[in-house]
Amino acid sequence: MSKLQSPDIHHLSAAEGWLELGNAREAQVELDCISETAQGRVEVLAVRWGILAQFKSWEQCVVVAERILELEPDEIFGWIHRSYALHELKQTEAARDRLQPAIKLFPKVETIPYNLACYECQLGNLAAARDWFRRALKLHDQADLKARALDDPDLKPLWSEIKKLPASAPEESGGGALV
Repeated sequence: MSKLQSPDIHHLSAAEGWLELGNAREAQVELDCISETAQGRVEVLAVRWGILAQFKSWEQCVVVAERILELEPDEIFGWIHRSYALHELKQTEAARDRLQPAIKLFPKVETIPYNLACYECQLGNLAAARDWFRRALKLHDQADLKARALDDPDLKPLWSEIKKLPASAPEESGGGALV
């Protein structure tokens, strides 16, 4: 697909800037200035998802993420953001089920097993949550992931185990505690 042209590229850049500053209303104003033909482009839809997320319009976020998946199923954005929005809608089982196929497409992306650990935790499937969290640890800096996990209320049922994690990568273990 060709690059976004002026003035659309400038409106998109301004929308991204406003979104980074936390001003979704101004971001929306800029996004609305983009030509109709460019409104359906993935990069525009991704910013639209961010705006909708700031407004907590999760149902619309699901629709936008699914459109992104239709356009670019080999890009990770749609997979992760659709499931995140479903989880925010308290459809955590659907979030988990729709994200699981992405693990085969993106085996080296720690966000997928991390999010699956969160979803399993919230569904009360702690053994599965531990397994997914272990997989995420193998793909990312352990200290960073541990800090993120201890600040993530979705993983609260595992916090006592996560606190005990050593500074280095965890050993392989079957079931039970993380360490």
